[in-house]
Amino acid sequence: MSVGQASGLAFVAAARAGIPVAQYSPNEVKLAVTGDGRADKAAVQTMVSRLLGLGSVPPPDAADALALAWCHIGRSRLAARVGS
Repeated sequence: MSVGQASGLAFVAAARAGIPVAQYSPNEVKLAVTGDGRADKAAVQTMVSRLLGLGSVPPPDAADALALAWCHIGRSRLAARVGS
């Protein structure tokens, strides 16, 4: 199963359960975390570690997940401010 197919299944399952879903492009996430939408994985790992005050640089997959969470929190706060 491809990543696209797995993502589609996750979106359908979330929609059926009434769970809101957000989607961000890799460039959006990199921009939110590093300030550069074209940053490489090492830059994302380093900035995630700095932003979250981690004792060490997380592995690439963990850094990607944390970067997505950081991006979502930032976007959610902005959306809440704009909406009010």
